[in-house]
Amino acid sequence: MSRLLPFLLVLLLALPAHVPPVHAEGFLSRLLHQPVPGGVAVVELGDGAARPIARYQGKPVLVVREDGRRWIAVVGLPLTVKAGREQLEVDDGRRLAFSVGSRHYKEQRITLKNQQQVTPNAANLARIERELAVQTDAYRQFSPRQPSNLLFDKPVGGPLSSPFGLRRFFNGEERNPHSGLDFAVPAGTPVKAPAAGRVILVGDYFFNGRTVFVDHGQGLISMFCHLSQIGVKVGDELARGAVLGKVGATGRATGPHLHWNVSLNDARVDPSIFIGAFKP
Repeated sequence: MSRLLPFLLVLLLALPAHVPPVHAEGFLSRLLHQPVPGGVAVVELGDGAARPIARYQGKPVLVVREDGRRWIAVVGLPLTVKAGREQLEVDDGRRLAFSVGSRHYKEQRITLKNQQQVTPNAANLARIERELAVQTDAYRQFSPRQPSNLLFDKPVGGPLSSPFGLRRFFNGEERNPHSGLDFAVPAGTPVKAPAAGRVILVGDYFFNGRTVFVDHGQGLISMFCHLSQIGVKVGDELARGAVLGKVGATGRATGPHLHWNVSLNDARVDPSIFIGAFKP
C-alpha cells in the first residue's frame, strides 16, 4: 500500500481544481447559462418522472427536461440582482444555491424633441400608470404550456442598434435601463414570432407605441413594440415565424426600429441569450 501513495498523490494533484457542474454538459445549459444581472441561470433539479416545481424570489420558474434526461430550472435574473449567491426553492423542500456574476452595461444618451416623453404631465402620467399595470400583469402570466423551443429565431433581420441593459439618459435625465434589443430595420419590415406562442396582450401605449405580447409558455414572454401595424389579436396562436406586425416608430422612438423584450419569471433578460448572440 505504501508504494501506491506517491502514485495516488500525483493522480489527485492532476485533477482540475474546479470541476464544472453536471448541468453544464447539456445543450440548453451551454446555450442559456449566463448567470449575470439581466441574464439566465440554469439550475439542475435532478431526475424523476414528474416535473418539479421551483420558484425564484417567490415566482414560479421555467422547468424543462434537458437532453431528454434530467430536469433543469431556467431562471431569469433581473438587472437589479447583485453579484453573489442566490437561491432557488423547490417544492420538495430543497434550497438550491447558485452564483451570480457581475456584468458592466454601457450608457446611451438620447435626445427627444417631445419633452412630454421625458417629463410627462399629470394626464400623461396617469395614462402611463394605467398602461404599466396592464403590461406588468402580462409579464407576470405563467401558463402551463411547454415552450416549443428555447433557441429563438430573430424576429427581424438586420443589425442591432441598441443592446440590452444600456443605462439610458433622455435629454440628460436618467431613466430605466434598456430592457430589450433594438433592431435597425426600415418601417414596414415584417416582425415574426421567434418561437411558437399565444398572443396575450395587444395595445397602443404612451412609451411603447403599438405593442404585442406573446406567451411562449411557463413565464417565457416576448414583447414587440413601436410597431406601425399589428396583425394579430389576443388569443391568436402563432407558429414560429408567423408575422405579427410591422416595424414602425410609434411611442417613444427617434426613428423606425423594432424593440424586442424577453421576460422570464417576470424578469426582463437579455434576448441575445436566446438567439445565440450573447457577449459577456
